[in-house]
Amino acid sequence: MQSGNPALNKNTFLDAASGAVVAHGDEAMTINGTVNKTGFLLILVLLGAMFSWSQFSGPASMPAMLPLMLGGAIGGLILALITSFKKTWAPVTAPLYALVEGVFIGALSAIFEMRYPGIVIQAVGLTFGTMAALLLAYRSGLIRATEKFKLGIVAATGGIMLLYLANMAMGFFGHSMGFINGHSGIGIAFSAVVVVIAALNLILDFDMIESGVNAGAPKYMEWYSAFALVVTLVWLYLELLRLLSKLQSRN
Repeated sequence: MQSGNPALNKNTFLDAASGAVVAHGDEAMTINGTVNKTGFLLILVLLGAMFSWSQFSGPASMPAMLPLMLGGAIGGLILALITSFKKTWAPVTAPLYALVEGVFIGALSAIFEMRYPGIVIQAVGLTFGTMAALLLAYRSGLIRATEKFKLGIVAATGGIMLLYLANMAMGFFGHSMGFINGHSGIGIAFSAVVVVIAALNLILDFDMIESGVNAGAPKYMEWYSAFALVVTLVWLYLELLRLLSKLQSRN
């Protein structure tokens, strides 16, 4: 089984349980435990976002936002990489990631809100509404994480990441792929497709978490799985911000 989320792949739970027999009861991963830890991490994201948001007071405070954005983005990336390679550290690194990523999201959201009033609450509502709808669809069996489905989402996610990396590299030479950030019809369509792919990654995450519970993964994998879900939700939120801003710029 695979997930398009780089934090959850087919070896995630196999690696966690390798070389040891997982104990039963309170020492094994559970769905409820993962849900509780996901909620806790989301609260930490909110706290970090509230801090950086509070530092914004209009265009004059833009210089103060740059260190928060860069520090949050770089710190979040470093902590995400550490968590991905050292899963047993997740009980410590996952909360730190949530706080740091929240700082980045809050600073970026404040800037978007200044340019497009009301966009942040729309993006937040759509993010959690999408998660709830997809979780319901997954639990009801309406959407199934078949092997073909997984392969398609993983391939699409990989393609998007390569496009973003290529666009970033081109930016160093003063060029870019206009449709990625552009407000044209093609740009809006591209962002809409990325939002759909990001959302469908939640299905793969749900499937991988359920597989971990069924396999009796260790308790610390609740933290790791919660971290992985937050990674996907952050990606979805950022892509929704991008899409909504493109739509509003055409009004």
